[in-house]
Amino acid sequence: MSDPVQLRLARIEARLKSRYAAERRFKALGFAAVLFSALVLAFLLVTMTANALGGFQRTELKVPIDFSSGLLTVDPSQLQGPQAMQALEGAGLKDVVAFAAAKQLGDAGAAQVQDNAWRAVAKALIADPSRLSGTFAASLPASDDLAAAARGDGQKTLRPLAAKLRAEGKLVSAIDWGFLSRGDATGPQDVGIWGALKGSMLTMLVTLALAFPIGVLAAVYLEEYAPKNRWTEIIEVSINNLAAVPSIIFGLLGLAVFLAIFPNFRSAPLIGGMTLALMTMPVIVISGRNAIKAVPPSIRDAALAVGASRVQTVFHHVLPLALPGILTGTIIGMARALGETAPLLMIGMRAFVASPPEGFTSPATVLPVQIFLWSDEIDRGFVERTSAAIIVLLLFLLVMNGLAIYLRNRFEKRW
Repeated sequence: MSDPVQLRLARIEARLKSRYAAERRFKALGFAAVLFSALVLAFLLVTMTANALGGFQRTELKVPIDFSSGLLTVDPSQLQGPQAMQALEGAGLKDVVAFAAAKQLGDAGAAQVQDNAWRAVAKALIADPSRLSGTFAASLPASDDLAAAARGDGQKTLRPLAAKLRAEGKLVSAIDWGFLSRGDATGPQDVGIWGALKGSMLTMLVTLALAFPIGVLAAVYLEEYAPKNRWTEIIEVSINNLAAVPSIIFGLLGLAVFLAIFPNFRSAPLIGGMTLALMTMPVIVISGRNAIKAVPPSIRDAALAVGASRVQTVFHHVLPLALPGILTGTIIGMARALGETAPLLMIGMRAFVASPPEGFTSPATVLPVQIFLWSDEIDRGFVERTSAAIIVLLLFLLVMNGLAIYLRNRFEKRW
């Protein structure tokens, strides 16, 4: 009898060892998967950050300008009004800057100063008129050709000049704070991200203002009021299918419907937001229904038992408890909408927009489209600017998601 018992115990012990070994292998595979994902994410962030360091910089020429010599005659009081830039232009600031550049850099170096470089000097003088009485160390933006030569690209004939100016300390790479405040431009030295960033903000506001209330109300109706019949089932299946439809289909819908109704608002944040709202709404409806369904029936029964109406039960008790889950779906939908490019290309938001949009109906572009357009440029300067724009997009996404997560945790309740 002992032999069968020992044999059975040996088999049980072998099965236990096999199960424990399988569990250890599963944990190891799970840990390896998480580690691999973390390494890929770290590689992506490090690579994009390293490339973006050059994108947040601009090649500039150091030129001291002596205003005390009387080359520029302008009343400091004129620099206080809205016509300050025009007053400096009329006083000949452009010629003064050109003369100082030729004196400091030589004719060859002065030829590589951007034509609109005097505007940077004008902004500095408007910010501090006391600079008119002394020598101002101006940082003038270099031309795209000289910037490319300084990176080792572009015209080979300019590389000796770039090396000479850099050795003399007259050609430097400085942090370009204007990248965050300028709009799009034709050259990498002049481009900025503010126009696309503001366009993304306005588009996301329209998307959220349309998709969130309509999606939540649709989820409440389907889960709390809609009768269970064939039509309701068709609607539910249609919503689930819409959540999986490719985004470019919504772009075609926006092109065919919204631009037909509002033909004068092409490439406006209003049309872009309405198009993205169609794409985001099914995600909010599905997550909203699941969140409402997760609220225990006892909450509804208790509210009805103390005399609350059906509407009061839903909006005073069920919906507040389901709000964290609804906000989770909203975060997912808005994050997807923020990174979309295809539907916005269909409605014309790939146009060259040099100035930031003034409102919801002004021509605009968005960060993903701006990144797409810059990535198609040949100049290496645009490659660096593209990486910098991606970093800005990621930061915008983190800020937007962080705010949504804060609101979700703020309204979260436990029962």
